[in-house]
Amino acid sequence: MRRSEAIAAESVACLNSALTRLRDIWEEIGIPEDQRLQRTDAVKRHVNILLTRMIEEEESLKDRLLKSIDVCRQELLTLCEELQLPPFDEDDDSTILQLEKDLRTRVEVMLKQKKERMQELKLLKQRDQDLCDILCTPPYYVDGHRVPSLDELDQFRRHLTALSAEKDLREAEFVKTKKRIILCMQELDRLPDTSFERDVVCEEEEAFCLSKENLEALHQLLFQLEEQIRQNKSLCEELRTKIVELWERLQVPAEEREAFAVNMTGSKGKTIKALQDEVDRLQELKLQNIKSVIEVIRTELSTYWDKCFYGNEQRQAFAPFYDEDYSEDLLSLHDAEIDRIKQYYEAHKEMFEGVQKWEENWRLFLEFDLEEELRVRIAAWEEEQGQEFLMNGQKFMDYVGEQWNQLSLDKEREKQERLMKKSRQLEEEMYYGSAPKTPNKRRVLRPTTPGKMRKPGLPIRTPTRTFKTPQARTLEKNKENMSQINGTAVSGGCHLTNHVQRNFSVNSVASTYSEFARDSAHTDSTFICSRSVSTTSHIPGACIWDLSVCCFPCSLI
Repeated sequence: MRRSEAIAAESVACLNSALTRLRDIWEEIGIPEDQRLQRTDAVKRHVNILLTRMIEEEESLKDRLLKSIDVCRQELLTLCEELQLPPFDEDDDSTILQLEKDLRTRVEVMLKQKKERMQELKLLKQRDQDLCDILCTPPYYVDGHRVPSLDELDQFRRHLTALSAEKDLREAEFVKTKKRIILCMQELDRLPDTSFERDVVCEEEEAFCLSKENLEALHQLLFQLEEQIRQNKSLCEELRTKIVELWERLQVPAEEREAFAVNMTGSKGKTIKALQDEVDRLQELKLQNIKSVIEVIRTELSTYWDKCFYGNEQRQAFAPFYDEDYSEDLLSLHDAEIDRIKQYYEAHKEMFEGVQKWEENWRLFLEFDLEEELRVRIAAWEEEQGQEFLMNGQKFMDYVGEQWNQLSLDKEREKQERLMKKSRQLEEEMYYGSAPKTPNKRRVLRPTTPGKMRKPGLPIRTPTRTFKTPQARTLEKNKENMSQINGTAVSGGCHLTNHVQRNFSVNSVASTYSEFARDSAHTDSTFICSRSVSTTSHIPGACIWDLSVCCFPCSLI
């Protein structure tokens, strides 16, 4: 007999004993029968309610156990699929309570396995991410929402082992290359100047990204540094060879060579600097060649300054022109200045040539109308450039006026000096006479007498110029040389006699300023009367000459 059944029999006996006791109490009290029935019925109801409640509680327990069994079965099925394990085998002889316990225990075990796998997966993924950050490689793909199998976890671990080995290799390669780079930079006496170089040299080794691209860039940097070292060595050899050659050519004493011997080995930056300084020092001994080149450029520069009509202030503005410290820098400055002045001249070549043409025609007494054309051109240039056009530091028209006035003064002074110094010789030639020249033949061009040419930079006074209109017959015969005749009148201011005008022809007019100057200088050997010159008036253009005396050459008479 089960113990539970014995306890149940005891419960029935207790109930019967309790009912008997209740009846005895009621008997002693004298409770009527009808009330006894009510009270007995109440005891029955209480007992029934208690037993019913107890039964319901046990039924509820049974239901909960059955539900738990169903839930555990579902969880086990899911966990077996996730963990890739075989299904759980239930014991057919197990009671509900035992089955529920077995299933629940199995679920707890499998949940623990799932948790451990997920935790390991998380750790492996974190380690993989760290390695990937260092190696700059994509992370190992594992579905984080699914429980990995044991095989997958094993593969992941092997992958991390290989990745860690690759990291060690790259770290070793990086450390080795970094040391070589540092040595190269020390050899070159240079500091890292780019962000990549600073990351390599200055940052911690763990902070450097060991990607293939970075390692390739690292090797490229090392190659560049080593190549620069090779170039420096080659440069040092070239400099040393050049130094030895210069020593031999310049016959440098042995004491100076020995003092410099410490720099004849190595290829560091300070060594290169010392070698270059020595080459520069030796090159200073050869500045004679540079001086010659600079002097040639200065000659060309002066020519262009003349072409551009530069004044003294404009010329002095280029200070290197007067610098006697001949060097490559000075040569560079002269090269730049000659290029600039050439461009300036070419940009306004037409105007400068026009001014030059006027100056030539002024000397040749030709094309007086060019003044007005140049005045218009220069006015347009000044309006375009926003500045005044200066010719030898003066306004152009002021310069033109001074040239006219200076010409009158120069011709007057030349005539006076010539007549005073050579009066005796002129009288002698007048006495013996001179051979007539063919009027219709041109004279041969000869060099202009240097003393007759106006020198730039001389002070210029500005007396009034005077024009004299030639006679109608002369104008009619010499239309194309109108300016020559006018120029003669201006320069001399003398009045020709009738026989002089009759013998005046177009072919007898001097065609160039050199001819005119030559003829003026040759007056003493052509035609001068023996009578003295009357110089009662010193006003330009108003000198009164004796009719038998004239300063024109005999070809004009």
